[in-house]
Amino acid sequence: MFDRKNALRAILNVCLCFFVFVLSGCALSTQNSGSSTVESSSVGSIVEKPKYLWFDAEANFERFSHQDSIRFYLNKALEAGFTDVVIDVKPIYGKVLYKSSFIPELTSIGEYSRVLDWDYLQYFIDQAKQRDLRVMVSTTIFPAGRPENRSGLVYEDNRWDGKTTIEYKVDGTFMDIRDDKSKVAAFLNPLNPDVRRFVFEMIEEIVKNYDIDGYILDYCRYPDLESDFSDLSRQAFETYIGVSLDDFPRDIYYHEGGERKLGKYGKEWIEFRASIIHDYVKEAKERIKAIKPSVKLEYWAASWYYSVYQNGQNWASKNYDTSSDADWATENYKNTGFAEHLDAFQIGTYLTDIYGMANMESIEFGLDRGKKLIGDDANLYGTIYALNHRDNIEDAVYLCLRDSDGLMVFDIVQVIEFDLWGEIKKGINRYNSHNLEIVDIDKITIPLDLLFSRL
Repeated sequence: MFDRKNALRAILNVCLCFFVFVLSGCALSTQNSGSSTVESSSVGSIVEKPKYLWFDAEANFERFSHQDSIRFYLNKALEAGFTDVVIDVKPIYGKVLYKSSFIPELTSIGEYSRVLDWDYLQYFIDQAKQRDLRVMVSTTIFPAGRPENRSGLVYEDNRWDGKTTIEYKVDGTFMDIRDDKSKVAAFLNPLNPDVRRFVFEMIEEIVKNYDIDGYILDYCRYPDLESDFSDLSRQAFETYIGVSLDDFPRDIYYHEGGERKLGKYGKEWIEFRASIIHDYVKEAKERIKAIKPSVKLEYWAASWYYSVYQNGQNWASKNYDTSSDADWATENYKNTGFAEHLDAFQIGTYLTDIYGMANMESIEFGLDRGKKLIGDDANLYGTIYALNHRDNIEDAVYLCLRDSDGLMVFDIVQVIEFDLWGEIKKGINRYNSHNLEIVDIDKITIPLDLLFSRL
């Protein structure tokens, strides 16, 4: 028996695909927003979720010392369906990959050295714009050297002496993080006024001098709970709580039976450090918007929220009362949440498991919790570590697009090594195909969250 309704559905789906194809060229030209949109009185909004590919500075240092490599891999990114590229221009060494007036340029990593007669960041921007790719810049904020081999800014310039973080070790001793070879980076002390000046001058220099679409704060945190126990931090904390400490640092925490235990003012210390990072994020937003309102501010942090307090990272909304779930949080800890100061939060769901709402180690669970903690304060982008998904990255890409406002894949070096381009494109196309649907055939309407990707 002839089914007019199903026949009409089939015809309209064909028309819809053609409609999306025609309008996609217009939508892809929209810049400086969390997503590309086309407004239509008849169909509402067609939205393309942003899809970021991260270009790590250190892992790709030699590869992208050559302009032809930059062009080649930007083409690959475009073909795979990415809409944005993240160009890392300040790795943990404290030096930079752009033309700065006050920060030395990074010219060597390991045994490879280079001297460029062209501007690395500007070339990326020029080439990306030619391909209609948006450009996000990323910088580590507080790292300024590698303790493992004592290389980087804080080892070469003595003006940073006394301005790196001081660790309080298990045995009760203190150590400058520059001397701790077990640490991935030598962090500057966020409370030091020279450090603060350095950070914001760097951010402002990049935003003023380069045509970027967004700025991503990376390593905008403390290295761990061991740092910082300098005199400067002690004094600032005493002012914060209005109390002179009698037994510092045991008033913060101490070790007993091989375990770390919070001291008398341990919870307040956690709140204090989170307030410092909160204020950096807030001021970064204000300074960036004062220069170029269209530039987005984003932040990457791990999804395991109940552990990153040790780094001073409260990426949640102020509307979320952390003390209701965590015994280390004060009632005022919620006031250190900085989601409201972000255009987007890149949640680091760097997990091997993909599905499972009851599995705390799955991307699906991490994205769901992230949405609950952030609420409507900022867009939430799911991010994946490509190395974890050599065999199933299609599923990971699809899930991030399905369950969040966007996608970030870290890092291109693994995408190249394991040739993941095709599987990433499959994940993007799979999401698109599942969202090109007519939801009410009787009213002949098209959903507002209709999504598509360039082919």
